Amino acid sequence: MLKIKTSCFLWLIIAFSSNVVFAQKKQNAFYPGQLWKDDKGVHINAHGGGIVESKGVYYWFGEHKVAGEKGNTAQVGVHCYSSKDLYNWKDEGIALRVSDDLKSDIAKGCILERPKVVYNKKTKKFVMWFHLELLGKGYEAARTGLAVADKATGPYTFVKSYRPNPGILPFYHEGTSLADQVNCTKPANKSDGFFCRDLPGGQMARDMTVFVDDDGKAYHIFSSEENFTLHLAELSDDYLSHTGKFIRIYVGHQTEAPALFKKDGTYYMVGSGCTGWDPNPARWFKSNSIWGPWEYMGNPCIGENANITYGGQSTYVLPAPGKKGQFIFMADKWAPKNAIDGRYLWLPIKFNNQKMEISWLDKWDLNIFK
Repeated sequence: MLKIKTSCFLWLIIAFSSNVVFAQKKQNAFYPGQLWKDDKGVHINAHGGGIVESKGVYYWFGEHKVAGEKGNTAQVGVHCYSSKDLYNWKDEGIALRVSDDLKSDIAKGCILERPKVVYNKKTKKFVMWFHLELLGKGYEAARTGLAVADKATGPYTFVKSYRPNPGILPFYHEGTSLADQVNCTKPANKSDGFFCRDLPGGQMARDMTVFVDDDGKAYHIFSSEENFTLHLAELSDDYLSHTGKFIRIYVGHQTEAPALFKKDGTYYMVGSGCTGWDPNPARWFKSNSIWGPWEYMGNPCIGENANITYGGQSTYVLPAPGKKGQFIFMADKWAPKNAIDGRYLWLPIKFNNQKMEISWLDKWDLNIFK
């Protein structure tokens, strides 16, 4: 009997010690490009993702990948993680699960990319938008998808998928010349030709993000026109549809992976070129109005490997908690041959006279922001 009690006592000591060791392993810094483990000790599985904050908790949503090239299609759905400090993340499970019904728009094996969640204060709903390609159609469908939930972690209910703004011409800011407007009677260039081709059924919507402005208005920004042009489109007050008001940005220059944010009244956006899974130089834009004109500003990355964005591609820009006017650049380092091994590159954004700069750091924490 004594032996049993002693064994139990020893077991409790070991268990307690293990918990202490585990607690000491909590992260207090970011390590770009390295394995990033969740509370279960598993590499975080939230690729092409974005973050929404609710009541002091951050929720990270991203594509759940599986091993091998098969992981480049949606075999599971959208994964969710939560955190209070951005360093340590709790696995909250699958927020939106793909369907076993092969007739569903989000059937298992479809392509479901870059999920972004925003909270609507009026409806008290969490709204998820994503890029969707229908099962077996490759990248032909080029749709946007929509799902909603009553709480951040879900489960999210799929609502619909479609191509935005059918039959509608872009909004033109004051001073836009006739030469810069779309003329579908005689398209001026290849990108205009794609726009006019898709006008009746709606515009292509691939790589994307969602941005909520200070006034609560939300905007859907996505690669369109065979990825030759970005569209920035206004969403309805409930964030569940498009209003029909939109603009074209950087027409004719292939741009994807948009990430938009606002600092001191100026709008900024980071994106990338279109080179498949291979990294390329990031690009950034700025504007004094959400409706433009948007000015192309070049590559924000500096130093070694800046020409390949340090091996990554933009996905989101996150306001640094408690650091007004400071932001974190979030990017993915893709691993298409073994999708589940994709890594995350989070780096601080710095500004030098309104010029955006992103530098590589092997390790950093939020104290970098003054």
